[in-house]
Amino acid sequence: MNRSLKIFLFYSKLSLKTIIQGKLGIFLFTLGKIFRFVFLLSLIYLVFSKTRLVKGYSLDQMIVFYLTFNIVDTTAQILFREVYRFRPMVVSGSFDLTLLKPHHPFFRVLVGGLDFLDVFLLIPTIILTIYFILKLPGITLLPTAFYLLLIANSLVMATAFHIAVLALAILTTEVDHTIMIYRDLTALGRFPMDIYKEPVRGIFTFIIPVGIMMGFPPKALLGLLSPTFFLFSLILSTMLFLISLKLWNLALKKYQSYGG
Repeated sequence: MNRSLKIFLFYSKLSLKTIIQGKLGIFLFTLGKIFRFVFLLSLIYLVFSKTRLVKGYSLDQMIVFYLTFNIVDTTAQILFREVYRFRPMVVSGSFDLTLLKPHHPFFRVLVGGLDFLDVFLLIPTIILTIYFILKLPGITLLPTAFYLLLIANSLVMATAFHIAVLALAILTTEVDHTIMIYRDLTALGRFPMDIYKEPVRGIFTFIIPVGIMMGFPPKALLGLLSPTFFLFSLILSTMLFLISLKLWNLALKKYQSYGG
């Protein structure tokens, strides 16, 4: 574990050095992220404050759903930003050098490029989430523990998807479109799945598990998630993670050096 942590910190240090070289880019990128976050939060407030309840949810509850989505989405972007840069490694053949290193290639291609810029957005998002959770009536320790556990479970699902993207990049040399599809689909999780009509609600809960990733944690917090669905989400994330590892191993067997 100590060796793995040192490798992870080493790659994180290199990523930080790369990021701070473009100070103007840092400013503009961070400003754009903040503007988008504030704009969407304001939009939610303007839309949902006009009515007392939306599908049984109050304004504060809707904001918790939105903030939870941002915690999961931003954390995944912080951890897995290097996935966006994987295609050139496969096409150029430099992935060979990663495979030759005496550590697991995931240290380089999955978590080898932490996005420190998003950390500045994650911290205020967590603070806002805590504030709005404390405003909710009847929140106790047990639902909060379930909420945190399901956020971790959502990150396992996000990890599985990004590993699958890496595998597909080896098999097809395609990353960008797959990542953008993932981002567009998960964006549906900004709001509870209850606001969507069937069959959209069922598709994006059980077939494409956006609702499980983004909606189940706040539902557990509000006491709206049954034990059956709670266990189902844990089993599903484990299955998706194992399947993604199988796909990764299959892709490595198909990998041909120098993009050949």
